Amino acid sequence: MISNLFLINLLGNIENFPLYFNSNILVLLLSIPLVSIFIIFLTSEAGNKFHYVFSLYSTGVSFILSVLLWYAFNPTIGGFQFTYSVYVVPSLPFALRFGVDGISLFFILLTNIFMYLCILSLNSTTIKLKEVLLHLLFLQWTVLATFLFLDILGFFLFFEMTLIPIYFLVLVWGSRERRIRASYLISIYTLLGSIFMFFNLLYLLSKAGTTDYQTLLGILFTEEDQKFLWLTFFISFAAKIPLFPLHIWLPEAHVEAPTLGSVLLAVLLLKLGTYGIIRFSLPLFPKGTLYFGPMASSFAVMGVIYTCLTAIRQIDLKKIIAYSSVGHMNVVLLGILSGTSEGIQGAIFQMLSHGVVAGALFFAVGTIYERYSVRSLKYFGGLTYFYPLFAIVFLIFSMANISFPLTSSFVGEFMIFMGLFQQSFWATFFASTSMVLGAVYTLWTYNRIFFGNLRNLFLVSYKDLDRKESYLFLILIFMLFLMGIFPYLFLDTILIDTVNLLEHAKLGLMN
Repeated sequence: MISNLFLINLLGNIENFPLYFNSNILVLLLSIPLVSIFIIFLTSEAGNKFHYVFSLYSTGVSFILSVLLWYAFNPTIGGFQFTYSVYVVPSLPFALRFGVDGISLFFILLTNIFMYLCILSLNSTTIKLKEVLLHLLFLQWTVLATFLFLDILGFFLFFEMTLIPIYFLVLVWGSRERRIRASYLISIYTLLGSIFMFFNLLYLLSKAGTTDYQTLLGILFTEEDQKFLWLTFFISFAAKIPLFPLHIWLPEAHVEAPTLGSVLLAVLLLKLGTYGIIRFSLPLFPKGTLYFGPMASSFAVMGVIYTCLTAIRQIDLKKIIAYSSVGHMNVVLLGILSGTSEGIQGAIFQMLSHGVVAGALFFAVGTIYERYSVRSLKYFGGLTYFYPLFAIVFLIFSMANISFPLTSSFVGEFMIFMGLFQQSFWATFFASTSMVLGAVYTLWTYNRIFFGNLRNLFLVSYKDLDRKESYLFLILIFMLFLMGIFPYLFLDTILIDTVNLLEHAKLGLMN
């Protein structure tokens, strides 16, 4: 009797759960990693095991909260929900406002699930575990804030702060001596782009008197201002995407970074550039988008073809995936610049899909590197005989990387090309060659690793996936097929805000 009453009460609360939600959920999402940083920092005597378990539970709670946020979000009304304002300096008219809409919602979910998986991939014996956890939690906090803030000033601050943890992850925990050069390249490319964004903030303040995003949406900028602001914003975001030819830093960073650094670069940091273009450049400066769109699309098409051809030449596993990431993100940029609902929805979906696929591939490469401390293809061959489970897992991720049907990448790229075709036949034709060239280097890589003659002189120990690795890869495989088979679960939430964004851009073009 008591249990029945408990179930009835629980079900009733679940049905009314969205009514209990308010802006406090976003405050909580931003507070959990920050509080966790202080607790881990102040409990040095507790030991690595406590820090590992505590951070695992902390990121797990953040992930559960982001799932509940998805459940409570109302996709039918559009716009920002659960908004909140923070006055950092009461004497100044600046309020850091944050909220979530259908575009940013899934990036919050992606950030939290991958931060949980990254910490799960560690163990209590990891060298300098406390420092690693502090950097990971700080990165989680800054990325979440970047996606949530509705003020361009707040976006800029946290956009730049994401550089700090990834810089130290590459510099301190990198695998080779070239990690110093890689961290240097990350800093130079990011900070050079930041100069333009900082100048834009000052320009917007002088023109509009505010950096609040929703206020700026109601301001009509002149055509000259739009062109200037769009181009300077684009340079800042292009370095993060990265757009060809500003991509040089990324393959170097991936090769020198530890597995966690490579995963987080691909899953989170590459998304900040394309997210910034969708959030700010398209709706605020539509005339600038119309004017510079063909030029940016041309660079993106060149980037797609160049990176695919370059990936075929590589023998380092991380470099192959790194160039693949650059190509996929340039395809995403083409979808954004298409200016169609299908193209932009496909671009957002492909950003999420790329995060899952690239993150899974870097985890897979990390699994190999952990066993043999080498990533060069010339040392591998015939691993299927001793790693049958790992061979199946790697095959699934490889198929997703070439946009095989029923995987998430197929949905994203199909929508992108469908939207892009409405604008440019030739851009679609040349960009779609990535599907063929991508299959060339992906299947060639898989064949070199898992088939052929076994390199007995080098591979002296054999151990298939353990329980933790199997659990991690099963989660990623589930995400791949969930997005590939049931894409409407995500696209229905994205649709309204994408349409609103395009409508606002069209109104800006008419005035």
